[in-house]
Amino acid sequence: MASFKDLQEQIARLQDEAAIAHKAELKEAIAAIRAQMALFGITDADLGAGKAPKTRSTASPAPAKYRDPASGKTWSGRGRAPLWLKGDAAKYLIG
Repeated sequence: MASFKDLQEQIARLQDEAAIAHKAELKEAIAAIRAQMALFGITDADLGAGKAPKTRSTASPAPAKYRDPASGKTWSGRGRAPLWLKGDAAKYLIG
């Protein structure tokens, strides 16, 4: 049975070999991709390279529809109704 130290050295050698093999295979893969791109006339733009990722647009807040005459607070009509808006909402309507 191999000692712990021997196994650690073997692991280190194998990791080094794996890194070298990865670099070599990566170069081959990139060369193959470039050859296919040249064959079919594909550009980086065709692949979407260099485009900024789509961002979600933020909606602007809804305009106020109701105003409390006592405090001047407003409410857009979205979400939970404020406590000051009791009974006849028409008397708090703006405009």
